[in-house]
Amino acid sequence: MTIKVVRGNPTPEELAAALTVVRARAATTEPDAPTAPPARDAWSDPSRIATTRLPQPGPVSWSRTYWPG
Repeated sequence: MTIKVVRGNPTPEELAAALTVVRARAATTEPDAPTAPPARDAWSDPSRIATTRLPQPGPVSWSRTYWPG
């Protein structure tokens, strides 16, 4: 990584401060760093709503469809 001063005459302390900020920013946005999935909270958990299981369709369930008979 190359940093070039385009305008002005910064002091060595100013260059060190700018380089520290750039390096810290680059370290936090590193693409190779593994990211953990966000933790699910209880509010977004689908099992909170569906507390019981629905009955499974039986052998004649095809005859009880939406279409009137």
